[in-house]
Amino acid sequence: MTKNVYIHIPFCKSKCKYCSFISFCNLNFKKDYLSALMEGIKNSYKHEKLNTLYFGGGTPSLLTSEEFSEIIKLFNLSDSTEITAELNPENITFEYLEKLKEIGVNRLSFGCQTFNDKILQQIGRRHNSNDIKNAVKIAKKSGFKNISLDFIYGLPEQTIELFEQDLKQAVDLNIQHISLYGLKIEQGSFFYKNKPQNLPDDEVQAEMYLKAIEILTYNGFKHYEISNFAIPDFESKHNLNYWNNNDYYGFGVGAHGYENGVRYYNTSNIKEYIKNPYSHKNTHKVTTQEQLEEEIFLGFRKSEGINVEKINKKFNIDFCKKYSKTLNKYLSYEYLKETNAGFTLTNEGILVSNFILAEFLE
Repeated sequence: MTKNVYIHIPFCKSKCKYCSFISFCNLNFKKDYLSALMEGIKNSYKHEKLNTLYFGGGTPSLLTSEEFSEIIKLFNLSDSTEITAELNPENITFEYLEKLKEIGVNRLSFGCQTFNDKILQQIGRRHNSNDIKNAVKIAKKSGFKNISLDFIYGLPEQTIELFEQDLKQAVDLNIQHISLYGLKIEQGSFFYKNKPQNLPDDEVQAEMYLKAIEILTYNGFKHYEISNFAIPDFESKHNLNYWNNNDYYGFGVGAHGYENGVRYYNTSNIKEYIKNPYSHKNTHKVTTQEQLEEEIFLGFRKSEGINVEKINKKFNIDFCKKYSKTLNKYLSYEYLKETNAGFTLTNEGILVSNFILAEFLE
């Protein structure tokens, strides 16, 4: 049985103003943290063959190629294992990416957010638009053929026209994957206490999202999951593992995992984690009803939607009968549509998906 692994690298040189993720600007902990992280992996990982290995952050590009290598060597990999590293575009060099390629990293995800230099400054990013273009150019030169860019829409002073320009510039770079996230101001971020002016409202954010679907699908990207677009065959295997509700290990401070029907997360206190990387802060055995709800919730995130026959077989239910009222309601609103296998959200349905999915929860 293959497994999937998420590894959290929690260090940043500075905190972006929208960020509420678990990250630390104190690099003095890095050496001890990596040592604890590797001990945690050795203790818990059962040497299964890996389907995916994902380094997220924070800023994984603050690791040296040697540090990446030490961690990667702990895992049982095959030629088809997808190994992704999230990188910040500033200060990317050919030598660094060439070494990452040599040690097995085969997919890069650059935190772009926008190509607008003024907005990049406002949100506290350390790079500019030229850094992004250079990073992609260097990545291609280093031999990477699977490159993703992350964008945020709904940023301060961002208009639909500016967002369109972002997407068109991304398409012009001939990359294989794009992730898009609407700005959410969450507790723990700088923006939560210092709300920026000139934020696009919900209606404009919705228009931006629909415009992204239009532009990216026209340019050959498949909209395979609510927030993700890929050139066919370049869908993120790691992302799909989440949406298919499969198992994965979570290693590192604040990391989440799902193994054998148990969801868990690790402490978000870095000193605590360094002292004890072996045990989880919280574990929860998922009930059958929760498993069903997760299957529905996660399945609807994918453009292919949910497979009714698979759900009926797995949970011994009649899905269409059990949820007939909700299904009929949203089919009539054209927020859901039938597929050969089951049901999927329409583009308009995605915009109100939280309300729709809440009705499937008991």
